[in-house]
Amino acid sequence: MLKYFAFLLSLCLCFTLSAQDETTEQLRIFLDCNVCDDDFLRQNLGNVQFVRDQGLSDVHLFFAIQRNGSGGRNFDVEFIGKKEFESINYKISFFTDSNMTRDDERRLILENLKLGLVRFWIANGTTEEVSIHVPTPENEEEKVVEKDPWDYWVFRVGARGFFNGQETNNSSNLNLNVSARRVTALNKFSFRVSFNENKSTFTFDGEDIVAVNNRKSLNVSDVISIDEHWSYGLFGEIGTSTFSNYDLFWRLRPAIEYNFFEYSESAKKQLILSYRNGLVYNDYTERSVFGEDDETLFQHSLLLGGSFRQAWGNINGEASFNQYLHDTSLKSFGFFLGANVRVFKGFNFNISGNYRITRDQINLPAGDVSLEELLLQQQQLQSGYNYFVSVGFSYQFGSIYNSIVNPRFNF
Repeated sequence: MLKYFAFLLSLCLCFTLSAQDETTEQLRIFLDCNVCDDDFLRQNLGNVQFVRDQGLSDVHLFFAIQRNGSGGRNFDVEFIGKKEFESINYKISFFTDSNMTRDDERRLILENLKLGLVRFWIANGTTEEVSIHVPTPENEEEKVVEKDPWDYWVFRVGARGFFNGQETNNSSNLNLNVSARRVTALNKFSFRVSFNENKSTFTFDGEDIVAVNNRKSLNVSDVISIDEHWSYGLFGEIGTSTFSNYDLFWRLRPAIEYNFFEYSESAKKQLILSYRNGLVYNDYTERSVFGEDDETLFQHSLLLGGSFRQAWGNINGEASFNQYLHDTSLKSFGFFLGANVRVFKGFNFNISGNYRITRDQINLPAGDVSLEELLLQQQQLQSGYNYFVSVGFSYQFGSIYNSIVNPRFNF
C-alpha cells in the first residue's frame, strides 16, 4: 500500500512539474524588421526565444518604418499575438532623430520591445524576471514642451571620395552635397545642391587616355497637403551634365497627387496617382540629333505607384509615362515591380525588375560615337529600351530557434 501511495505521489509530482514547465515556457518571438540590429537584440532581450519563421512564433513583431522630417525614423511596431495569444494585438510607436547614434537607436528599440512584451509575459506566466521602473511622484519632473529653435529646419552637408588604381589605370569619384528641408504635416520643402565627378585614366603605349564625367545640379521642391488623399507641389531643377550632353538644363513642373489610401497608412500601404506638367529647357554641349543647340519644351508625366507591407511580406511597383507635347511621338514608358513574399513556412519568394521603353532621347548629340567614348562610357547612347530582372527564392528548415549569437571570425 505504501509503495502504491509513493508511486501515485511521484506521478502527481511529475505531472505538476511537467504542467509547470509547459505554462512557463519562454515566449517565442519572430522579429520582422529590416533595420534592426538582430545580434544586439538577441544578446540583450531575455525571457524570450527568437524563432526563424512567423508561423512558429507566439508573438510576431512587425515593424513599419518611415523616414521623418528630422532625418531619423518613425517606428510603428505591431505586437501580433499568435496561437493562445491571438486576443492580444496592439501597436507601439516611437521615433528617432538624426542626432542619435546607431547605439542610441538600437537601445531605444530594445526598451520599446521590452515594454510591448509585458502583456505577453503576464499572459504566459513568465514575469519572475520582469521588473518595471517608473518615477515616484516626488521625483517626477514636470514636463515642459520645448519650443523648436530651428522651426523644423534640418540641414545636411556631405562629401565622399572614392579612389582606386593599379599600374596602368586609376579612377576616382568625388561627390559633394548640401541640403536643407523643412517637413511638417501640412508642408514639405526641400533644397539640395550636388556635385558628382567620375574620372578614369588609362595608360596605353606610353599615352594617357583620360575620361571625365561630371554632373552638377540644384533641386528645389515644395509640397502642400490638402487632405488625407490629395496633395500638390512644385518641382524645379537646374544643372549640367557632360554624360547627358547638357551645358545647362532646367525643369519647372507643378504636380498633383492622389492617394487611394489615407496618407496616415503609408507605412503599411499606399497607392498613388500623380501628374506633372511643365517647362523643360536644354542647352546642349553638342548639337542634338534633332539639329538643336538649345530648346524650350513642354513635358508631362503620369505615374501610378503602390507599396504594400504586411505580415506576409511586401510588394511595391509603379508604371510611368512621359511625353513631350510639341511632338507626341517623343515619349517613354517605365515599369517596375519588386516583391518579397512568404509563401509558406520557411519558403520566401522574391522578384524585382524594371523595363523602360525610351522614345524621347532628344538630348543625344548628332554624329557617330567613337570607340573610345563607347568603351569609356563618356556619352549617353541611343537605346530603345533598358531593363533589369532579378528572381529568386529561399527555403530554410531545421531548428526553429535562432537566439544564440556567435561573433567569432566575423571580420
